[in-house]
Amino acid sequence: MAEATGNKDAKDFGIGTPQDNQGYYLKGSAHLDWGVKDRLSRVFNPVSGKTVMLAFDHGYIMGPTRGLERMDLTITPLLPYADCLMCTRGALRQIVPPTLNKPISLRYSAGSTVLTELNDECVMDIEEAVRLNATMLAVMVAIGGAHEALTIRNLTKTIDQGNRYGLATLGVTAVGKALTRDARYLSMASRVCAENGAHVVKTYYCAEDFEQVTHACPVPIVIAGGKKLPELDALTMARNALDQGACGVDMGRNIFQADDPIAMIQAVRAVVHDGEQPDKALDLYETLKNAK
Repeated sequence: MAEATGNKDAKDFGIGTPQDNQGYYLKGSAHLDWGVKDRLSRVFNPVSGKTVMLAFDHGYIMGPTRGLERMDLTITPLLPYADCLMCTRGALRQIVPPTLNKPISLRYSAGSTVLTELNDECVMDIEEAVRLNATMLAVMVAIGGAHEALTIRNLTKTIDQGNRYGLATLGVTAVGKALTRDARYLSMASRVCAENGAHVVKTYYCAEDFEQVTHACPVPIVIAGGKKLPELDALTMARNALDQGACGVDMGRNIFQADDPIAMIQAVRAVVHDGEQPDKALDLYETLKNAK
């Protein structure tokens, strides 16, 4: 214990040097609580400001889709290459090693499946998310759909619960059969998520005017990979989205359904974090694939 006498006098007060009041590198996040910022810093690389999220939560509405029949065989080898894992609590407990130390975007809403009308959902208990050490809580929001009000209430409830514990919320914009994927719709859906307090928004990429979507959203946007595309097309979509203001990708099928998933996720990382062009990233993919 320090003593009242016999100590050297304090003298290095840095007089004349103002304290550095650091801002924060993520869009729209400067005034968040310390805990939320700390968690977001694990999702978004502080150097590049971007993220490669690996989505394998498809089973909660689709069952064992191709590439997810045995997640322990197909997904577990991919985990070290992702910045963040987007999954259900079941998959997290079953196949993700707790020693991996990756941030988790936990699928926090659940309900109807592809066999019925989607998006009739509820949300989990916040204590379960805390037990699982979740970083972000992912909630589906169906703007313009039959369950719009329900899913927005789920979003606001999740944000309120998460804020108590410093957990971020990811608003996931749903696109059903009757909803379009154009800039007008996606910008509205993304903005609604952000206005209701989502810290990050996941939405789809659109070929025309996507920069309007990202610029109208005051928080980071990550794009969904969507259906399986040829490798070059998926890498091109990622590059175009980043060039137009996206802060990363949340890809699933375009990685785990690729001919070589481990090579593909590394190629995606080259685009997202290294600024690589799609053709060069495809060369990397082919090189890694053929080296095995």
